[in-house]
Amino acid sequence: MSELVIRFLVGGLIVSLFAMLSDALRPKSFAGLFGAAPSIALATLGLTVLKNGRAYAAAESRSMMLGALAFLTYAATVSWALRRYRVSALGASMVLLPLWFLVSFCLWRLVGAA
Repeated sequence: MSELVIRFLVGGLIVSLFAMLSDALRPKSFAGLFGAAPSIALATLGLTVLKNGRAYAAAESRSMMLGALAFLTYAATVSWALRRYRVSALGASMVLLPLWFLVSFCLWRLVGAA
């Protein structure tokens, strides 16, 4: 129960700090970049260090970075498909969703083998 309260407090504090940072940025389209994901990731990594140690948190951090790279590939491909083929956003997102899994899995195998 206490870990849940700590997650709530630390997560809320970090989300608030990132929200203030995003409010100061121009253009406002950048504000979403600092909304939730980075702050939740930092809070989670901080708690992971406390609970499981630095080595485990480093592995989790690498996994987050690889997942972000896979998502970037997916998002860029969806964006390209939307512009190139003029398909619906839902259709392109759903059809290309396996790409995110495939890139994530390949990166995990590549880094895991090292």
